[in-house]
Amino acid sequence: MIRLQQVILARGTKPLFDSVDVTLNPGDKIGLIGSNGAGKSSLFAMLRGELHPDQGSIEFPAKWQLAHVAQETPPLQRSAIDYAIDGDVTLRKLEAQLAELEAQPESHDNGIAIGEVYGALADADAYTVRSRGEQLLIGLGFTLEQMDQPVASFSGGWRMRLNLAQALMCKSDLLLLDEPTNHLDLDAIIWLEDWLKRYQGTLIIISHDRDFLDGVVNVVVHIDERKLKRYSGNYSAFERQRAAQLILAQSSIEKQNRKRAHLQSFIDRFAAKASKAKQAQSRIKALEKMEELAPLRAAAEFSFEFREPLSAPNPMLVMDEVDCGYRLESETDHSFTEKKIVGNVKFSLQIGQRIGLLGINGAGKSTLIKTIVGDLPPLKGTITTGKGLSIGYFAQHQVEMLRHDESPLWHLAHIAPDVREQELRNFLGGFNFPGTMVTSPIAPFSGGEKARLALAMIVWQRPNLLLLDEPTNHLDLETREALTEALAQFEGTLVVVSHDRHLLRATTDQFIIVADGQLLPFDGDLDDYKDWLYKTKLEQVAQAAQSAAANLPEKTKSKAAELPQAKPVPNTPQLDDKERKRRDAEERQRIAALRKPIETRIKRLEEQMAKLNLKKDDYSKQLADSDIYNDENKDKLKNMLLDQAYVVKELEQLEIEWLEQQEFLEAAV
Repeated sequence: MIRLQQVILARGTKPLFDSVDVTLNPGDKIGLIGSNGAGKSSLFAMLRGELHPDQGSIEFPAKWQLAHVAQETPPLQRSAIDYAIDGDVTLRKLEAQLAELEAQPESHDNGIAIGEVYGALADADAYTVRSRGEQLLIGLGFTLEQMDQPVASFSGGWRMRLNLAQALMCKSDLLLLDEPTNHLDLDAIIWLEDWLKRYQGTLIIISHDRDFLDGVVNVVVHIDERKLKRYSGNYSAFERQRAAQLILAQSSIEKQNRKRAHLQSFIDRFAAKASKAKQAQSRIKALEKMEELAPLRAAAEFSFEFREPLSAPNPMLVMDEVDCGYRLESETDHSFTEKKIVGNVKFSLQIGQRIGLLGINGAGKSTLIKTIVGDLPPLKGTITTGKGLSIGYFAQHQVEMLRHDESPLWHLAHIAPDVREQELRNFLGGFNFPGTMVTSPIAPFSGGEKARLALAMIVWQRPNLLLLDEPTNHLDLETREALTEALAQFEGTLVVVSHDRHLLRATTDQFIIVADGQLLPFDGDLDDYKDWLYKTKLEQVAQAAQSAAANLPEKTKSKAAELPQAKPVPNTPQLDDKERKRRDAEERQRIAALRKPIETRIKRLEEQMAKLNLKKDDYSKQLADSDIYNDENKDKLKNMLLDQAYVVKELEQLEIEWLEQQEFLEAAV
């Protein structure tokens, strides 16, 4: 278990934890929540041993393997799949050990050692590691083609996905995830949520995605007033318990205030009377001894609203047979080629529509929105806008477009140069930019504060069409809730791409999906979309299995060529029987040394295939039971189908490996 005892920690002059005690049990899935700056990341740093408490202790078993997501990714030429597999540190150590042994001269002891390492590799699931790596990367949104591309070719957000894949590849006892959904699309978040449900170690997650927390955690640890408090249940259960505690605390404070007022009233009336002096003195002492209850402290509520649009054209926008994509300029002759992402879009936006835009990563959601807003010209077709259309656009990387050397006031004055400064200050104060903060450069601001500024600038412009592409990135739970409430009351038209399911449910009433290069209506809710994603992932897993099988002949041929060949025995017919026997024994020993690790590996493969075949048969039996297809078993059925697909794929790869080893065994003579 993890135990914090009397932990005190300060960063600079700011106290973070004051005599903290909390115990977390093995296998708990914990959501760590608290306001920005409360100390969540500092607690992770202490668990990783990068930061030490000023007083107190943090204990968990020394043998535990800890995994976390690295924040930096060097621009390596290493392939994405190999980089992800590097997360399995035990496997990589065994592979290095094997390479060292195989580089040594052949000997009986060396052959035995090689065989032992092969056995350890089998125990470490080395022969399914690529399959496991592919499953992780497919789940996180990578295509099969991307897996062989170098790490350096990916953008920062995709490198963070690779770092997440590394952490998930590690066979850990304690997994620390700090905002793992920030760089993921909805499809990858749904996949990650299911993966974490099956994780068997102890998990601690920092997240501002309430639906994600609800789906994964069974314990919430809340950092408040420099203390850690443990709550059982998911995030929604925490909210209910917290609200009940605040009501109880308020009731206790009111009760105490009434008692204090009663005692003070008696003292005021009778302190001067000799006959009541003794009773008055006892009440004075009782009042002095009465412990002052801490004032009620709930999280400061932040809220805002979108101002009423100045106009409402109808239709707002019409797209007629539009192709969305990019024009790429050639570096040689400066000619242009077109890359179509979404084609033949026939789409109109009416007053009051509230649309959630769905689709897997890379399908073209952001490309479509950039075309609507005018950042990308259409490759074909026409876009007609209504008179008085005013678009409020929040891009995925909106925060990066701000001037970090300028203040919130400068940013707002830049788009409203004729408005009095005091009016701008008052408006920004409503977005939690008080006092000197409103005139300070935003460079040291948190990501959430910068995103809040970007939202304030959109609200000021009074748009009648909001196009929001992942608006909740960097926002804490409080600001997300404020944005959700504001969007729910927005009187204009809304199109939103978001991985926050709570926001999508609360603010949209219809979904459109981008898939296979088309824009199509989606007749269903987010649960139906989850079913659609499962089907897509199953198809990708099957495609990966077919790809592995297709590579068998060439792979077997190349590996067999690498096997050490038998050395010819010199033609010496004059040898006497003793010498011949000695040489025959040496030859048998040499062949045995060659065959031993291969035979060990084949045995391990057969054991693994037997286990997987049992699993496969078990899934087949369960799927033959008609009860599994009942509505209450819907989630169980989806998980079982996905697990069955993975088992089938692993079996295919093990069988490929088994055939290779048989080839090697025949060559080892």
